[in-house]
Amino acid sequence: MLKKILLIIFLGSTLIGLKAQDSPDEDKLGAWYMYFFNKSFKNSQFGIQGDYQFRFWNVGNDLEQILLRTGVTYMPKNADVLFTLGYANITTGEYGESTETVNENRIYQEALIPNKVGDRFLITHRIRYEQRWVEGQDLRTRYRYNLFLNIPLNGSSLEQGVAYVALYNELFINGERQIGDNREVQFFDRNRTYLGMGYTFSKKLRIQAGWMNQTTVN
Repeated sequence: MLKKILLIIFLGSTLIGLKAQDSPDEDKLGAWYMYFFNKSFKNSQFGIQGDYQFRFWNVGNDLEQILLRTGVTYMPKNADVLFTLGYANITTGEYGESTETVNENRIYQEALIPNKVGDRFLITHRIRYEQRWVEGQDLRTRYRYNLFLNIPLNGSSLEQGVAYVALYNELFINGERQIGDNREVQFFDRNRTYLGMGYTFSKKLRIQAGWMNQTTVN
């Protein structure tokens, strides 16, 4: 389950507070195009993983974010857990006609813990800790917990030819509230809830399309 390549397309409205004067239109359709990958090196406990995401306030030309993330993975022997140490670069745009962007560099550490409940419920816990260097702000940290649930519909695992329901919920908590120049953020950062449908084309490729609701402090 940890050796899959996954492509996800999120279509839905997102609610995110930005410094722009224009507020996001909650009734407007936006899209996130996301490619996830992981690969274990042959005869090794090490590997790589990452994701490349292109997020838009609309279907494709009002930039919300470009996120490029890659990490080195390590899987201990006789333990069904995957550890990652990685780096990400994020470019964030403003809603509307503005072309201004903010850059962020990020280092992260995470643990991915899969388990199976019954014959069909495939659960994965992801715990991630981030150190964030956001343009114009002091060093920030953030804690994230994501609970994934995949439910195969015509099989007992995500093998070739199996369609499945995909759900997850992720909570984001800020490590520091002071971000410089007497500015402050809240303890709660955001929460994401996702519901989608997926299909397994092969051992190396799955695809999903789904809906996401994102709630931020604003």
